[in-house]
Amino acid sequence: MKQYQDRHEAGQELAKLLSSFKNEKDVFILALPRGGVPVAYQIAKALNVPLDVFLVRKLGVPGYEELAMGAIADQNVCLLNESLILQLGINSSQIEQVKKEESEELKRRNKLYRGRKEFPDLVQKKIILVDDGIATGASIEAAIKAIKKLHPKEIIIAVPVASIDSLEHLRPLVDKIVCPFTPEPFYSVGTWYKLFSQTSDEEVCDLLNRANKDR
Repeated sequence: MKQYQDRHEAGQELAKLLSSFKNEKDVFILALPRGGVPVAYQIAKALNVPLDVFLVRKLGVPGYEELAMGAIADQNVCLLNESLILQLGINSSQIEQVKKEESEELKRRNKLYRGRKEFPDLVQKKIILVDDGIATGASIEAAIKAIKKLHPKEIIIAVPVASIDSLEHLRPLVDKIVCPFTPEPFYSVGTWYKLFSQTSDEEVCDLLNRANKDR
């Protein structure tokens, strides 16, 4: 069974597949924190292009938080899985409560990761959107919808591993997908890594600082 050693190795493998973007002035890498940041750091370092984060929070079903009923992202984007919400009988006040909690966390992380730094200008940029893997695609779809509001030239998804279903759903929304590994059955993102410990806020901040200091 193929497994990546860790997120850094996965990023190095992806960087080889993205080598045509090396030193391009209009390329910008956006990572979905926290797990996407170590992957994206290796890509940014290899391609010599800037790195920033794009914040997305899953909206978990009350009592079953691992199950996503939607997602929120920077730029006030909210995506809801209406059929799941209907199926589980989740009411609007429950949804609003989860949205409120996740919005607070999104603001906290924005302040922590970005500090006083302005969000980058993405107009006419080629955006490489990176995560450590895609299971359902809810988070990355919210990110795509939000990034499109910022008028980029292209959006490229780059992930080390993803479910086939999620990529088929996302393919029409972006210009290109780079994903070397689509195992079936998929199980979960963590299945395909030997080391899959949670990335800390401290590591995110450290890698962002290092990526942009190295350039």
